[in-house]
Amino acid sequence: MALSVYMDEYHSSQQVCPDDVLLSWASEHEKRKGEAFQNLNKLANSNIKVNRNYSITHDGRSQAGSPRQKVKKTGSKRISMAPRSDISCTRLGGICQPHRYVCQGRYLKDKCSGAKMRQCCMPVGAWSVFCNGHHNNRVRACDVHGCGAFNSKRGNGLHKAVDLVCDDYGIVNAPFSGTLAGPVSQKDPAGNHYDGVKLLSDVHCVKIFNIRPYRYIGPVARGEAMGYLLPLQERFSGITSHLELQMCDGTDPSPFI
Repeated sequence: MALSVYMDEYHSSQQVCPDDVLLSWASEHEKRKGEAFQNLNKLANSNIKVNRNYSITHDGRSQAGSPRQKVKKTGSKRISMAPRSDISCTRLGGICQPHRYVCQGRYLKDKCSGAKMRQCCMPVGAWSVFCNGHHNNRVRACDVHGCGAFNSKRGNGLHKAVDLVCDDYGIVNAPFSGTLAGPVSQKDPAGNHYDGVKLLSDVHCVKIFNIRPYRYIGPVARGEAMGYLLPLQERFSGITSHLELQMCDGTDPSPFI
């Protein structure tokens, strides 16, 4: 009897109400669903944060990097910008044309617009007459003391200038407009000194010897009197009186005279 009562109590304690089981399962399901929803929210917020950070960082780097963009190097040579017009050439009396064409005078670079092959052709006689009373710039011919052409033989060297025939004490005029840039002097192998003046412009630079300038500094206009020719007959009997014209860079001035 006692054993039967005990077994009945045991079985009653092990029985579970179906409603309680359903309630427990539903509660557990809702709990897991809530945890999954929270995880999804966290993941979504994380992605949004990452995207925002990337956007900010990307924009910041783009803005900071745009002024510092590297320019591709085209080489070690400098690229010179050509003039926008031909006025630099025409005001000197030249003509802009492709340098493959024949130029009776001399080509000057960087004076013409357009392609680099277009250069300024300076005609012969581009400068005005130096010596007053003469119709042209006549190069000194050979005499007992030598010849006046460029690269003519002078002792053991060559004459890197041109001698233009002038009269003793004759007025010497400026061949182009420019600026007088001070006195110049030179000495020949025999020890003779020759004085003169430097004349320069935006294009040309010349040294004129055997003259006595009226002044050594200041602007001068084309055709304006600069000074007078110093006599050479006193020191060199039989020589042709002349001034000596020398380009500052040692090139031949013949195309301009």
